[in-house]
Amino acid sequence: MGKATGFLEYERKNNGDIPVRERVLNFKEFHTPLSEGERREQAARCMNCGVPLCQSAMKLSGMVTGCPLHNLIPEWNDQIWLAHDEHAFHRLNKTSNFPEFTGRVCPALCEKACMNGQFGEPVSVHDNELFLIEKAFAEGYIKPRIPKVRSEKRVAVVGSGPSGLAVADELNHRGHTVTVYEREPEIGGLLMFGIPNMKLDKSVILRRKKLMEEEGVTFLTGVDVGKDITAKELRAQYDAVVLCCGAKQPRSLAGADMEQTKGIYYAVDFLGDVTKSLLRAEEKSAAQGAAQGAEAVKLPAKYGSVKGKHVVVVGGGDTGNDCIGTVIRLGARSVTALEMMPEPPMERAANNPWPEWPKVKKTDYGHEEAIELFGHDPRVYETTVKEFITDKNHRLTKIKTVQVKFQDGKLAEVADSEKELPCELLLIAAGFVGCEPYTAEAFGVARTNRGTVETAPNQYASSVDGVFTAGDMHRGQSLVVWAVCEGRNCAREVDEYLMGYTVK
Repeated sequence: MGKATGFLEYERKNNGDIPVRERVLNFKEFHTPLSEGERREQAARCMNCGVPLCQSAMKLSGMVTGCPLHNLIPEWNDQIWLAHDEHAFHRLNKTSNFPEFTGRVCPALCEKACMNGQFGEPVSVHDNELFLIEKAFAEGYIKPRIPKVRSEKRVAVVGSGPSGLAVADELNHRGHTVTVYEREPEIGGLLMFGIPNMKLDKSVILRRKKLMEEEGVTFLTGVDVGKDITAKELRAQYDAVVLCCGAKQPRSLAGADMEQTKGIYYAVDFLGDVTKSLLRAEEKSAAQGAAQGAEAVKLPAKYGSVKGKHVVVVGGGDTGNDCIGTVIRLGARSVTALEMMPEPPMERAANNPWPEWPKVKKTDYGHEEAIELFGHDPRVYETTVKEFITDKNHRLTKIKTVQVKFQDGKLAEVADSEKELPCELLLIAAGFVGCEPYTAEAFGVARTNRGTVETAPNQYASSVDGVFTAGDMHRGQSLVVWAVCEGRNCAREVDEYLMGYTVK
């Protein structure tokens, strides 16, 4: 514990934000880091608890609190305070493959379990982690680690989201020859095409890709396994196959005829198309990031222009928030977010004590931007869409909403609560119902009733010998940190399958 009284002397201080009206003019990341001196003070707030719940990943009341990767948080906080940044990075890198991803997009399960958070503000673990990984890249602590000995075993990883990347990274460092197949034009999965640029700049993903290529991983993009290459061909070429295709089968919205009605789209498709447009614009731009404003986004014709439209987002999770921030940058006239669940409390309820996951209202960056620009919180709780109203060309113009309540475990409409809202673009961000089935079907692996690939509990081998799975395709829709955790655990199982033993 570098400073025994640090948690008493220093108040929590977060990274800064570029003001709303400035940051919504482009799609760049908008958090501004603290000075190194301030960052060391934040690390000094860590108490090095005798039982550090921050790294525990305990399941309490059905929800996990603490880091699933079991990051050695007190150790590297101590080293940040002492200005031993390289040592701190290596302690972080021991358990975490991609801190540059989790340090940007993780909801910080670690902080929810921090002892300081019981009566005050938790340690800024999330921002400390991001400081370490970015300093490691800037100072050259990170160098390609090329295996000195190869096993002559070949592994195919299908899907390049965080779980697939973690599988590939771990197995490559164990000396196996790894090829990653990705159907999209670039790697990253939802990191690349589901999370907006202002939350995770895509250069961060491409930087990691370059490092992994230097270390020996091969990436084949634009190859759709199950369509462009058969499962039989893949299994003949490799000693093991790992399916990490995500859980991208979106949950539909009752009454939404997406084939006939123009103006209703799945949120993840919309966000992906925005990112693809920005990537194309950057390729054409001589100066990186020069074309990141709304004028750079050339969406497929089906969307039309978002500028001046009334937008409704259905769903209150991270994807819904990302949609709010995105359509604001594209010039939406208004944005409304519908959530079926009741509004959470501002503070923990008595039946939700620390260190359980806090079931409290979270106002994220997209909500903050809507409040600043439109003068009110965009979220409308206990409400859903009852009817879609179109013009003679089947183009969406309005929606009819209705309030709902849960009664005896069932969702019921509230009488006389219907309202009409102008809506020319509706984005469905209602979650996912499992993996897209065609890849799983191509390999003949068994699936669960949740649409995920079936394995024994806490294991990663599918029903087909030599075929494994990890990430959302295995556990269902989840967090990036869980995907990385799954990838690491799956890699150990694959390694043992290939070699007869593994290094724990």
